[in-house]
Amino acid sequence: MSDDLFELGERIAGLAARINIATFEMLTLVAEFDRREGWADSFTSCAEWLAWRTGRTLAAARENVRVAHALEELPLTAEAMKSGQLSYTKVRTMTRVAKPETEATLLEYAQSTSAARLERLARGWKKLSRDGELAAEEVRHRSRTFSVAIDADGMYVVRGRLEPEVGAVLMRAIEAAGDALYRGEDGEARPRNRQRRADAAGLVAERALAAGFGGGGGDVGSGSRAERYQVVVHAETGRSELDGVRVCAETSRRMACDAARVAMGHRDGEVVSVGRRTRTIPPHIRRALEERDRGCRYPGCASRFTEAHHVKHWADGGETSLANTILLCRRHHRLVHEGGTRMALDRDGKAAFFTRQGQVIGGSPPLPEVTRTLPEPPAPPPDRLSNGAPRFVDSAVPLPLELEALEAMV
Repeated sequence: MSDDLFELGERIAGLAARINIATFEMLTLVAEFDRREGWADSFTSCAEWLAWRTGRTLAAARENVRVAHALEELPLTAEAMKSGQLSYTKVRTMTRVAKPETEATLLEYAQSTSAARLERLARGWKKLSRDGELAAEEVRHRSRTFSVAIDADGMYVVRGRLEPEVGAVLMRAIEAAGDALYRGEDGEARPRNRQRRADAAGLVAERALAAGFGGGGGDVGSGSRAERYQVVVHAETGRSELDGVRVCAETSRRMACDAARVAMGHRDGEVVSVGRRTRTIPPHIRRALEERDRGCRYPGCASRFTEAHHVKHWADGGETSLANTILLCRRHHRLVHEGGTRMALDRDGKAAFFTRQGQVIGGSPPLPEVTRTLPEPPAPPPDRLSNGAPRFVDSAVPLPLELEALEAMV
């Protein structure tokens, strides 16, 4: 290789090291921003704000936030990235498997091998179970359980122990629903995972009821039998209840935006008349909405799993028409109703969203101009390239070091 090509390669590697440093600085700020909930005014998570503000996909933003918080528990890894000697790709893998007590060993291995090999090590590791006896399996089978209770806050608390094959199917369904709800997100995204899984569980339940359970006396997902499995919100002046749990008025209004409703007349606490059931959003309007909106209209969101929202609620005299409805995903529908965010449509049907303070939430804003140069990385050790990468290939990684790395993940 000629000297000028070698110099060109070193410049590329040096720039990569500076990008590592700048990425570490960004992640540090992201962790602090999330801790102080700088996103809470108009977004439901730091990842959502980061995707909107920096032009990332939601998947990448979620992973950024996860890594940012994980680095706070891994000081050696953080220091290596801060000095430019560890790439974001390696750090992302490290934060999935490393613990404070095993970090040093895994870091040594990460600095001695390629990102691809490190990823294969992390993905391929399995902790083998010794519980293979039939008696133990029978005990495990008998211990299966599933319960649902409502706590003092009106939240449904789910507890259970599922057999491996049942739990695996459930988790695959939850993962598939989560990926569908947050389209473009890869399976590795982690921040606020519990909330994401809760949203996915709701979608799984909705789709299961919509598809039905055929066989043995009819499909419980359609026809008259489906009436037994409806979710009913009872709303009247000063009171809204869902399955006996009191919910706020805005929750009732949100659910009523895109649901069947039945008017009931009361006298002295007794129901004296029941009106016909009406569908709030007729099928032809729903089709037109999907053709026009192509997903959630909230800035920065493109979810195709949506609910119809009445700009002027039908309870306030708003029409169920194409001009008075837009599509929002469930979390942004909740944000508009219960979250205090306001929205309106202009004459051209363009949706405008506003924070509680009245500030417009527009499309993704441009990134600011760079006002300073990236910091220069420190001089690399003599056995490494200028970005901290090892000078030897994967096949030259010492076997004892690889075995230590495997042991560190147990």
